[in-house]
Amino acid sequence: MTVHEIRIDRGKTLLDEPNTGHNRWHPDIPPVVRCQPGDEVILETRDAFDGQMSPDATLEVVGAPNLDVVHPLTGPVHVEGAEPGDLLEVEILDVEPDSYGYTVQVPGFGFLRDVFPEPFKVSWEIADGWATSPDLPGVRIPGSPFMGTIGLSPGHDLLVRTTAREQEMLDRGGFVLPPSPTSAVPSDARLAAEGLRTIPPREQAGNVDIKQLGRGTRLLIPVDAPGGLFSAGDAHFAQGDCETCGTAIEMRATLRVRIGLRKGEAAEKGIRDLRFTRSDYYLPPEYAAPRRFYATTGISVTREGENRAEDATLAARNALLNMIDHLGERGWTRQQAYALCSVAVDLKVSQLVDVPNMLVSAFLSEDIFVS
Repeated sequence: MTVHEIRIDRGKTLLDEPNTGHNRWHPDIPPVVRCQPGDEVILETRDAFDGQMSPDATLEVVGAPNLDVVHPLTGPVHVEGAEPGDLLEVEILDVEPDSYGYTVQVPGFGFLRDVFPEPFKVSWEIADGWATSPDLPGVRIPGSPFMGTIGLSPGHDLLVRTTAREQEMLDRGGFVLPPSPTSAVPSDARLAAEGLRTIPPREQAGNVDIKQLGRGTRLLIPVDAPGGLFSAGDAHFAQGDCETCGTAIEMRATLRVRIGLRKGEAAEKGIRDLRFTRSDYYLPPEYAAPRRFYATTGISVTREGENRAEDATLAARNALLNMIDHLGERGWTRQQAYALCSVAVDLKVSQLVDVPNMLVSAFLSEDIFVS
């Protein structure tokens, strides 16, 4: 077993140090390192906004960031012998957090972007497994560090199909960030013009934002490009199962993984999307399933009284809005409440069968509040 490393200069952006990673997905991006199945890889990663949200970043910066540099990823890592139809097994050995984190509300982005059009920023101090902030006094968030964006490159055929389907969605009025060469890494003209943006999750994982993917988890990702081309970035110290304002507790991190290969398993079993498994709690049980909580619910009915049959998105929106109202009753501003939902509230689909109304519940642990 060999240990491979991709180290970065913390004082430089990805644009300043393009040999360490990329911010687009494309199968022709050259690998930074090559490894054998069974090897370990250490990747130092940048934060999601590539340094724009430093501790002294103003609301002017938060209000107009460069979204073209979002999700600087470290990699790719070429896994020898990995071929389309295989399943890559990525064991998370450790995610070492930075000492600084942030949660931002960027105008025009996030699940409730129409309700929260103004910029907002929470700066977090990370120490001893907890995040605290003077911007949310009396709150202490337990850490469970994980990579928000982690995955493999699509192959050439899937790249073309993905570009086409997302363009069709954009043409129908969907919220899509199409390929753009602006601030793309690599800057090679063809790769920059064709590369997929990192915002959504796709078949080879990517920006999945699953908070259970911390140390001890094994990811099973279908390989679509020769070598797999594994990359990671966008680390989170903690997140609610919603990340509703568009950011969690964002940070830089050092990821350590062991990479295995299951030959032909994705093709044999018809696995087309990410799967993952673990054998222990991702957080202490009282935080993974809070012993003390307050919950709100939402159904598929607008606040104006219109029933929208089987609309789970509307139910989730209502559950969150009701939680924000509840936090307001407890003295928090609406932007503080929105940030708290993003980092500490878990949305759960309570039922999808009692037509016409889907029901989503929003759970808030009472143990995050300290006197």
